[in-house]
Amino acid sequence: MEWASTTLAFYGLGAAALATSLVTLRRRLELSKAKHRTLTGHARMARRVAALVPFYDYDERRFFCSDDAPEEVAARRRAGFERLAALYDARFAETIRRTAEATDGISDLQFTDAYRVPFQYGRVVRQHLKSAAFMQSSAGVMLTDLDGNQFYDLTGSYGVNVLGYDFYKQAIARAVERVGDLGPVLGPYHPVIADNVKRLKALSGCDEVSFHMSGTEAVMQAVRLARYHTRRSHLVRFCGAYHGWWGDVQPGIGNPLPAHETYTLKDMSDDALRVLRTRRDIACVLVNPLQALHPNASAPTDSALVDGARSAHFDKDAYAEWLERLRAVCTEQNIVLIFDEVFVGFRLAMGGAQEYFGVRADLVTYGKTLGGGLPIGVVCGRKHLMKRFRDHRPADVCFARGTFNSHPYVMAAMNEFLRYLETPRARELYRDLDQTWNARAQRLNGRLREEALPVEVANMSSIWTVRYLRPSRYNWMLQYYLRAEGLALSWIGTGRLIFSLNYTEADFQAVADRFVAAARSMQQDGWWWHDPAATNTSIKRRILKEMIAHRLYPKRDCAQPR
Repeated sequence: MEWASTTLAFYGLGAAALATSLVTLRRRLELSKAKHRTLTGHARMARRVAALVPFYDYDERRFFCSDDAPEEVAARRRAGFERLAALYDARFAETIRRTAEATDGISDLQFTDAYRVPFQYGRVVRQHLKSAAFMQSSAGVMLTDLDGNQFYDLTGSYGVNVLGYDFYKQAIARAVERVGDLGPVLGPYHPVIADNVKRLKALSGCDEVSFHMSGTEAVMQAVRLARYHTRRSHLVRFCGAYHGWWGDVQPGIGNPLPAHETYTLKDMSDDALRVLRTRRDIACVLVNPLQALHPNASAPTDSALVDGARSAHFDKDAYAEWLERLRAVCTEQNIVLIFDEVFVGFRLAMGGAQEYFGVRADLVTYGKTLGGGLPIGVVCGRKHLMKRFRDHRPADVCFARGTFNSHPYVMAAMNEFLRYLETPRARELYRDLDQTWNARAQRLNGRLREEALPVEVANMSSIWTVRYLRPSRYNWMLQYYLRAEGLALSWIGTGRLIFSLNYTEADFQAVADRFVAAARSMQQDGWWWHDPAATNTSIKRRILKEMIAHRLYPKRDCAQPR
C-alpha cells in the first residue's frame, strides 16, 4: 500500500511537472511567434550575427563593378564619380577642410563617417567624396555652409525643426530676454514654467507634467514610473522602433549588454496582442508613432542600402485601428500605454500623435519638437501614474532627477513655442497638413515616373523616405547627387527627409526640381544598371557568400567577379 501511494505521488509530481513544462513551452512559443521573423525582431540573435560579420572592402577597380557590370557601365560610373569628387573638392573646399580637422577629435563624426555607406565601399568614398559637417547660417528653409553654398534643408535637425529655423532663432532670443534677469539659476523655477504646465496639460490631455533633460531621459522615467506603479518588470517595444539609446529600449546591436527585461514584438500583430493578454510581467508598452511609416523595420539609413528592398508605406487608418486595439488590451490587462512622441510630437498635429490617430495614451513623452529650439524632455501622464512616492511607505519612492531639468532658458523657449501654437499663423500651417504633404509627394512621384527613374518617395505627412524600385548595390550613391544639387541631408542620407512646415509651394517646387535632376544624373552615370536576372534576394545571397568567404579566408580576395 505504501509503495502504491509513493508511486502515485511520483506520478502526480511527474504529471504536474509535465503540465508546467507544457505551459512554459506554450508561452515561449507564443512569444516566439509574436517576434518579427527578421533579425531585427530577435535582438540576441542579431547581436551574435553582427559579431560574426567580417570587415572587408573593395579596391577602386572592384568599387565600380561589384555587381559585375560591363566595362562600359563601370567606366561611366567611374567618370561620374570623378566628376562628383571634383565638384565636391571645388565647391565645398573649406567646409570639407574644417570637417577633416574636427573629425580626429570628435567621435560622433568618426562614427557617422564610417557608416554613411555600406562598409564595403566606405574606404573609396571617404577618400574621394569627403563629407562636410559644418554649416554657418540658416534662413527660411535654407542652410549655408562655410563656402557660401546654399542648400534646401531636408535634415529637419533630426525632427526639431517643425516651424522653421527663423522661428526658433527668434524664440531663443526672446527666451533669453524674458528670463535673463534670473539667468541659469537651477533648482528654483522661473514663473514661466507654470504657464508651460497649463498648456501641456491641455495639449496632451494629461493631468501632470515632469521635465527632463532629453527625450531619452523622458522615456526612461516613463518606463520607471510604469514599473513602479504596476510592480511588474518587463517593457514591450516593437520591432525596429527607436526610443533612445539606453539599454532596455535598445536590446540589440549597439548595446554592449543584453536587455533581460524587454520583449521586442511585431508591430500591428495579433500575436503581439496575445502575448500582452497572457503575460503577467508586462509593465508597459512603448509606441513610437513614426513606425507607422515602416512597421517592424529599423531606421532606414543609407549604410544598409545593399539592395533595393527598402520599403515604406503609411496607412493612417490601419495604424489608428491597431492603436485602438492595443489601447483596449492595455486597459484590460492594466498595462501602461506610453506614446513616445519625442520625434513626431507636434509635427503631425497640434495635439501630437494622440490627436492625429485619435487614441489616448497613459503616459506621453516629448522632446525635440517642444523645446523652442533648445534640448528638453517631458513626461505627461495620468495623475496616479505620475506620483513618485507611496503615502503609507515613506521609503518606497520612484526617484528621478537631473541638474538641468527646468532650465530657465529652455522653459522660456518652450513657452514661446507653446504660445505660437495658439496663433492664427500656426493654425494656418497645420490646416490640411496631410493633404498638402501627400499631394507634394504624389507630384514628385509623378515626375519620377514620367522620366522612368527607378526611385520614389513615401511619406508620413512631412516626414519622407526614399524607396528604390530597382535591385541595385549602388542606391546609396543618390545621397551624393542630391547634395551636389543643393539638398542638405542628415547623415542617414535618403532614409529620412524631414521638411519644416514653413515650406512654400515655390520652395517645394525647387526641391522637386533638384531631386529629379539628381536622380537623372545618377541614372545617366550608370549606377542603376542591373543584370536583368538580379533580384534583391540574389544580391543579398551574394553579399552573404562574400562575408562567409572573408570570414573563412580573411587574407584572400574573395570579392572577385564570379
